[in-house]
Amino acid sequence: MDVDNWDEIRTAFHVARLGTVSGAAEALGVHHATVIRHVDALEDRLGVKLFQRHARGYTPTEAGEELLRVAQVTADQFSQLAGRLRGRGAAMTGELTVTTVDSLTPLLVPVLSGFQAEHPELTLRLMADSRLYRLEYGEAHVAVRAGSQPDEPDNIVQRLYTLRYALYANAGYVAAHGRLGEDLAAHCYVGPSDEDHRAPFNRWLKANVPAGRVGFRASDARAQVEAVAAGAGIGFVPVWWAERLPGLEQMRPPLAEWDVPLWLVTHVDLHRTAKVQSLTTRLKDAAKEWP
Repeated sequence: MDVDNWDEIRTAFHVARLGTVSGAAEALGVHHATVIRHVDALEDRLGVKLFQRHARGYTPTEAGEELLRVAQVTADQFSQLAGRLRGRGAAMTGELTVTTVDSLTPLLVPVLSGFQAEHPELTLRLMADSRLYRLEYGEAHVAVRAGSQPDEPDNIVQRLYTLRYALYANAGYVAAHGRLGEDLAAHCYVGPSDEDHRAPFNRWLKANVPAGRVGFRASDARAQVEAVAAGAGIGFVPVWWAERLPGLEQMRPPLAEWDVPLWLVTHVDLHRTAKVQSLTTRLKDAAKEWP
């Protein structure tokens, strides 16, 4: 006997418990012919009669009674297991993995740190890089993603926040080169290594600033912000981030066309667990207070 026979055993259990083929068929949601086929196949496999057939129904033989006792224990064990698993879903224990891009960690880490401090039995793991972690494969519980709305099947996607971008330069650059006027080509800029980067503000930069004026390019957003702060040129910085960097001056105010939405993503199978619900609620509440 192996796991392939569980349907037959479960069918025989219901026949023994209810005493009729029709009762077992109704309980299992199958046709009565399926019940008869399962019982006959199980008896053939075991080489013993499990039931005495008569006009009033099926009466378990001694072997059938033994099957009923074992199957009842198994059913009870599955019921207990389901209860434990439901309890685990309600527990604030184990691991909770969050994935995002590294440029968002200054925004998220204070929230995550406070959440973990309130739930010390929970191990919080932050995966901050450009890789797209697959929630459906259990690689992460919660994702905070920037850009276009994620559309993977079986994911629950919620709008979390809107990143507003403006053009900034440090005070030293402004003192040396002046403020940004109509002639964009009169200044130096910081931009992405990939000139075709899909972010809306990077598309604006490519369309409006000659490539030769982008003298400093970096592959990740954090390095670009650091380059602007160091005086390498004018570049896009999230408004919330610029407010934390002394010495930056805004050269152009935010435009709606530069906005980048943030999305809170969870998988449908884990969305209702206590720790995922608690964390997503905390993140949404925190986002209301972000700049």
